[in-house]
Amino acid sequence: MSDPVGDLLHLMDLERLEVDLFRGQSPENETNQRVFGGQVIAQSLVAAYRTVDTETRTCHSLHAYFIRPGDPSIPIIYEVDRSRDGGSFTTRRVVAIQHGKQIFNLAASFHKLEEGWHHQHTKPDVVLPETLDDRIEWRRKFAEKLPERFRGHFLRPRPIEIREVDPLDPLKPEKVSDVQHLWFRVRREIDEQPWLHHCLMAYASDMSLLGTGNRPHGVSWMTGELMSASLDHAMWFHAPINFSDWHLYTMDSPYAGGARSFNRGSIYTRSGQLVASVAQEGLMRPIKPKGRKERLITGKGAPVRTSRGGEFYHAWLFAFGPIDGFGAAGLCLGLFERPPQYSDCDGGCGRS
Repeated sequence: MSDPVGDLLHLMDLERLEVDLFRGQSPENETNQRVFGGQVIAQSLVAAYRTVDTETRTCHSLHAYFIRPGDPSIPIIYEVDRSRDGGSFTTRRVVAIQHGKQIFNLAASFHKLEEGWHHQHTKPDVVLPETLDDRIEWRRKFAEKLPERFRGHFLRPRPIEIREVDPLDPLKPEKVSDVQHLWFRVRREIDEQPWLHHCLMAYASDMSLLGTGNRPHGVSWMTGELMSASLDHAMWFHAPINFSDWHLYTMDSPYAGGARSFNRGSIYTRSGQLVASVAQEGLMRPIKPKGRKERLITGKGAPVRTSRGGEFYHAWLFAFGPIDGFGAAGLCLGLFERPPQYSDCDGGCGRS
């Protein structure tokens, strides 16, 4: 019986090659051509944590940039720079490397526990997760519209359970408010060290956030009008986390323009405590047809033929990371005559 959570925990168990050098793997039998951005964020944070005294300090912030697409067929090397070990704060810089080049870098800061003033915004009042469909169940409503060979991937079990408060039709999304809410957690109970829960939430924070900026425009990666990728990712941890419990992820997009969108997220416990904040800028580039050679998806969910007789495929299935949310990082939703490569997307959507 498959255990997606166990597989995810295995990905977080980095191999130490040297004092500050680690090796991470991607999921076995991965069909995507790009590593999911949340995986690289989480593994980088694990590498940083492995060089910090986790009994006295926890990560309070991280800032990261996606530089090149990640290759899931080979390991990722994580090199940690111990930038500073201070009396109250510890700083680490992590560089992820494949094929001798940086694909990602992350700076993380760790803080010892201190007392201070406290305030926070109130958790939005939304319906509880028990009243909502699991995202996989929601997807079953649309699976028949996809080519049969894609359905297994589309419906495969995920380690993160997601229940959206107001899900949209991914093939024909309406123009709606940029604000969206979802509940998420690790799919089964886990008994892991507290710092690893930070890493797992960092992994999950890259799901759905990128799609927030699409909502006011009625587009998704499945409409064939959009080329999209995470460009950076920032996260602030405000409190200890037990990711076995439900958390509310509230997201909005205050701005989009210049082929980029800016997206924010706040993560609350069920009881209302704000435990993390997230911000991300993403590529949001309109796809323009290029004459008779390329045509875009129309939402019919089946291959179409061009005047040249070439068969086009859903790019989102072949490239740029797992579709763990309709907002997973680095997706490109056009149709191409072949499984799309980095050059198909002019470099932008090849990022992890």
